[in-house]
Amino acid sequence: MEQLERPPVRDAEIRQRIQELIDLKGGGANPDLVEDIIQNALKMLQDVPDRGDARVVAVAIKELRLAYKLFGPYAEKRKVTMFGSARTLPTKAEYQQATDFARKIAAAGWMVITGAGPGIMQAGHEGAGLENSFGANIRLPWEQTANPVISKDKKLITFKYFFTRKLTFIRNSDAIVLFAGGFGTLDEGFEALTLMQTGKSRLMPLIMLDPPGASYWLTWDRTIREHLLRNKLISADDLHLYECTDDVDHAVKVVTRFYRNYHSMRFVHDKLVIRLKHVPSESALQALNEDFGDIIVGEKIRVCEAFPEEREDNQYLDLPRIAFDFDRRHYGRLRLLIDVLNTY
Repeated sequence: MEQLERPPVRDAEIRQRIQELIDLKGGGANPDLVEDIIQNALKMLQDVPDRGDARVVAVAIKELRLAYKLFGPYAEKRKVTMFGSARTLPTKAEYQQATDFARKIAAAGWMVITGAGPGIMQAGHEGAGLENSFGANIRLPWEQTANPVISKDKKLITFKYFFTRKLTFIRNSDAIVLFAGGFGTLDEGFEALTLMQTGKSRLMPLIMLDPPGASYWLTWDRTIREHLLRNKLISADDLHLYECTDDVDHAVKVVTRFYRNYHSMRFVHDKLVIRLKHVPSESALQALNEDFGDIIVGEKIRVCEAFPEEREDNQYLDLPRIAFDFDRRHYGRLRLLIDVLNTY
């Protein structure tokens, strides 16, 4: 008997069935975006025939979902990510310095995120204490097992892919501190710089920390200046996106004082909205518009109310804010603008 061909399912019917699935699950946050994820997953049936490629998508979504679930309850607490070598021994100055930094930043009310392995990562957890520590481990065939400080804690997550792990670091960090390390540390530092330079992540303190008398990051910085800057592969303003130091107390101050007045930012259409604890005076606004006129391409810096899009997302509606038309190019200069705002 000839099998009848099933008529094509229309988009309206697919949306209806997805909505039924969402209702069956009990509903929840962001149903429109969940619907979009399901729609794209269904399109993979024709668009992604290779099973390995499909597995990457499936695992990435799962890892990111679990990471957001893990960090969600701690969203309102500031966090610093510490990068550095897994091979640094407890006897090394870098290890002791990482422990010292983590202890002091935790005392200032911050939490610490590390890659959960040994070396600098374990030093960060030892200094901050388990209650102030997150671990983002990566499955490797040799050295990367979770360190004993974090290995049994609920704030540990293990990733298969580096890209989902790095996204988790950046997405949940309010500052980044790098200690001496190998390819992985340099990769994480350069990615953080690239994302800030291009506006793909929020601006935050990024500090390269050496022990007194050491020159790991000073040598790195000299290479940046002598080769990238001198050959005009970056601009001079990009150098404001990071800072090298050998002073733990200075590093703690840079991290914490970045949020002395500045709170957060987001774009609303063409407007850059900066949320603050205290708004500048009229004379200060005038000075800001004069001093940073080179990065303003339209409407000048002004005090404003929360935009409808911010109200819809319920984003920090109790905070005052300023807004202006930023050129979306000179993020090093924008970093300096934040520094000035923190003096008010």
